Amino acid sequence: MLSKRQQLIDFMRKQALVRPQDVVAAGLPRDYLYRLVKEGVVEKRGRGLYQLPDSDISEWTSYVEVQRRVPNGVFCLLSALVFHQFTTQNPHELWVAIPSKAWRPQVDYPPIRYITMSGAALENGVETHCIEGVDIRVYSAAKTVADCFKFRNKVGLDVAIEALKEGWRHKKFTIDELMRCAEICRVTKVIQPYAETIVHS
Repeated sequence: MLSKRQQLIDFMRKQALVRPQDVVAAGLPRDYLYRLVKEGVVEKRGRGLYQLPDSDISEWTSYVEVQRRVPNGVFCLLSALVFHQFTTQNPHELWVAIPSKAWRPQVDYPPIRYITMSGAALENGVETHCIEGVDIRVYSAAKTVADCFKFRNKVGLDVAIEALKEGWRHKKFTIDELMRCAEICRVTKVIQPYAETIVHS
């Protein structure tokens, strides 16, 4: 039978990033995690996050880190555009939607830009994607485009229009899906002329 130490190492090989509570949930003593850090077998990635030095770091690892630290957050706006591959931009901040009165975890890295939402605008259009063993919450393509128009003063109208064109070109949503999200975000009148233009172009 494998030692607890080896069980913990094997467990960490399956996850990009591990929190002490993940170790406990897996039935392993958290003391072993700290012991492995002292031995140099495990690295501390940030506050409360650990990984093996040879862990695969992908372009989505920062999303995994943030989701673990902000479990009620949803990737939105520019970060959702990157996730859905609508844009070649690579913003240095990760944009995360949280409930209006929610606590904002202070994260040293990666930098987070919090966007507050409430009600249907917060809850609708959330997709879950499993990345590196972690469930990532991100708004759907249609909801992301609607959000870009709603928050056009933050991301720029040009970004919103480009997201609409790219999403339509790649068949990421139907007009019905888009207009349903536009209604939720209360930007139907703003989006409609642009949507009509791309449909008839």
